Amino acid sequence: MTWYISLVSEYPIATAMVQFAILGTFGDIVSKWFIHRKIYFPFPSFTLILKMLEWALLAVCIKYAFVGFQGFVDSLIEHGFLPALDSLGRSFAVSVSMNLQFGPFLVIMHRVMDNFIAREKNWNNIHKGMLSLLWFWIPAHTITFILPKPYQIGLAAVWSVVLGIILGFYNRPKALRKDSTN
Repeated sequence: MTWYISLVSEYPIATAMVQFAILGTFGDIVSKWFIHRKIYFPFPSFTLILKMLEWALLAVCIKYAFVGFQGFVDSLIEHGFLPALDSLGRSFAVSVSMNLQFGPFLVIMHRVMDNFIAREKNWNNIHKGMLSLLWFWIPAHTITFILPKPYQIGLAAVWSVVLGIILGFYNRPKALRKDSTN
């Protein structure tokens, strides 16, 4: 794993872009597999490239947010606005502050780019994306921020696949959901 640590330490933005372009797009694909209950290639080639570019752009924002909100929480502690925290408490504070302040922007920008790529205006269920900040991203990023810094963006990209699986499972048509619970 030393090669990975060296690579992400030397090229933090580029490696964030590559990891999210691959894993974030894979999360989108897996979500479609669960919705339609079959493994297939859901996007035309050009759309796939656009989705990878979308995730790469989001990765730049995410990487800056990871660095910025860790500094934000450290500064709050240093100035006495938060108490001294153990690693779990600090991770939770970073996750909460990032997901409540930066998270809504990211959810909206993700949808704007999805709509641009699909050439549609689909704002259906945007509230579910916002709620995922609370039930998924705050706990997921609390775990993420416990890890050493070189591993954090990689795990965040993996979480995109996990969320794709969860959302794909719960966004299946109702008839398919009943079949799987019987």
